Amino acid sequence: PQGRGKKKSRKHQRFMERRVLLEQKGLLSPQRRLGTQTPMVGPEACSTLTKAGGTTAPRCRKVPKPKQVVSPSLSPSASLGSIAGHRSMLLSQGNGSSKGVQMSSPILRPGKYVAIDCEMVGTGPQGRLSELARCSVVNYEGDVIYDKYVQPELPIVDYRTRWSGITRQHMKSAIPFKAAQAEILKILKDKIVVGHAIHNDFQALKYFHPKDRTRDTSRIPVLNQRAGLPVRASVSLKSLARHLLQKKIQVGSKGHSSVEDAQTAMELYRLVEVQWETELARSLPPRPPSPVTDPTTDSNQYMDDRYWPTDLMASSL
Repeated sequence: PQGRGKKKSRKHQRFMERRVLLEQKGLLSPQRRLGTQTPMVGPEACSTLTKAGGTTAPRCRKVPKPKQVVSPSLSPSASLGSIAGHRSMLLSQGNGSSKGVQMSSPILRPGKYVAIDCEMVGTGPQGRLSELARCSVVNYEGDVIYDKYVQPELPIVDYRTRWSGITRQHMKSAIPFKAAQAEILKILKDKIVVGHAIHNDFQALKYFHPKDRTRDTSRIPVLNQRAGLPVRASVSLKSLARHLLQKKIQVGSKGHSSVEDAQTAMELYRLVEVQWETELARSLPPRPPSPVTDPTTDSNQYMDDRYWPTDLMASSL
């Protein structure tokens, strides 16, 4: 038993020496033992050195203070809204608005953005109930990825052609509402969705999209400000397009085009994307810190020599 104790002591001594070496290289945090030892404070880390005759003496070495590195990457649990905010902040840093902060290249994820617009017809008593009759979705570049006519669940009382552009002829190629809803929600899943007065579109889809993934161009003050309009005013898509894009939409007697309206909403969003996302990022509540794991909680496995890199073993001899 006495021989095994000495062998274990020598093994433990090697373990402690290698731990100090790792601490010096900044690869391992300083050892803390709850209840038996107070946390180490200061630049020195101590271990026990066994001298000839069995006596022991403390051995202290300077341990470099670990550098704090701010990673530009986001945790897997981060919401898409925070991802978009992070993306825009990286973009603004790339433009020189945050000097002295070195970050990696901006994380461009245009595939995560879509714009939507829906056209409604009147159903129910006197056609006062609005139901979906057409839905268009475009990507970040404005390319159409979905555009279908939809058959409402109730009989159509008012086609509202002057505004919706929907006629009886369009309903011949329309698909049932439930089928359209399933197709559209599959596209919107995990996306940041842009639209103008977009709550009306979601209501027609009988759907609620997460607020932090929704960008409503009717509620972006910087758009109104850039157009020289009252910041809190509710400005139409047509007016914003005329002031900011020098573009005429929703003209003529054939009604609106949901494709054109979705493309215009995306154009307006991209016009102020960096500024708007930066402001949103500032207003987002701070994310809770990720749990910190203490490498000393399960250090027994390091007692075995096979877990140690050969270069560290050689430098410790």
